[in-house]
Amino acid sequence: MQNDDFFRPVSGFDLPRYAGVPTFMRLPHVGLDDPRLARVQVGLIGAPWDGGTTNRPGPRHGPRQLRDLSTMIRAENGITGVRPFEAVRCADLGDVAPNPADLMDTLKRMEAFYTRVRAAGILPLTAGGDHLCTLPILRALAKDRPLGMIHFDSHTDLFHSYFGGTMYTHGTPFRRAVEEGLLDPHRVCMIGIRGTAYDREDRDFARSVGIRIIPIEEFHARGPEDVMAEARGIAGTGETYVSYDIDFIDPAFAPGTGTPEVGGPNSWQALLVARLLKGVNIVGADLVEVSPPFDASGGTAFLGVSVMFEMLCVIAETLAAKGITE
Repeated sequence: MQNDDFFRPVSGFDLPRYAGVPTFMRLPHVGLDDPRLARVQVGLIGAPWDGGTTNRPGPRHGPRQLRDLSTMIRAENGITGVRPFEAVRCADLGDVAPNPADLMDTLKRMEAFYTRVRAAGILPLTAGGDHLCTLPILRALAKDRPLGMIHFDSHTDLFHSYFGGTMYTHGTPFRRAVEEGLLDPHRVCMIGIRGTAYDREDRDFARSVGIRIIPIEEFHARGPEDVMAEARGIAGTGETYVSYDIDFIDPAFAPGTGTPEVGGPNSWQALLVARLLKGVNIVGADLVEVSPPFDASGGTAFLGVSVMFEMLCVIAETLAAKGITE
């Protein structure tokens, strides 16, 4: 394991968790123009934008609340024993600067930001923002080849369009990603899909291109371990993106989101599925749709950053196993 003190989080034994400038998991902030960027291996990034939201807005405020609640994250995973900040060099790379008045300009800004992150050899772990944020990230990461994807959500986000022809909303990113060749649909697994529907257009599209949908009733019947074994098999050994919508989790445990759907996993299962990503060749991941206006207690955000920490632990193990420690 190779690291140095600059890339270690501030300990709660040295500075109270309610003090200091909040960064993701109390990591150092390293901007894209900072010379220390060349040493960063995993970059935690905020995407404060919800221009694709079609009902209840608010995820644009998610990264700030997630940073604040992430001060409770400590150095070691209590279940797996992984100490990610010792395994790889992590930093908070700040926020993508959106244009809240122009959706298409924001998509371009985000793609440009993540293109720089990728060029620096940094694996991005993003806090959204609504789910449309994932599309420009995929555009940056999958320029050369399509990626696989493991997707936790209560919605497929595979719809063609909204409101008679609007092509870019938080319900369409993965339809666009397949059409643009950013995702290999045969290596895409969507887990937890549920709720009422207008029609089956999204599921029909998934079936036509080979995307595997595991609805919530199947998830509960089979259990997280069996479902995740299948998801890992679908992803295979190829490069894979992980996208985790907080509304995958039952709103009893994560009410702070814009489009909640009842009947989902509990908080323990929410962490477990992220832990069971171990072995997946992850090249990027995100946690999206945390909406502070509907999260008065902060519990949704804390659960969200806890999921991010589980994903970070898996990413750190993967990079260490590849020998990427320098």
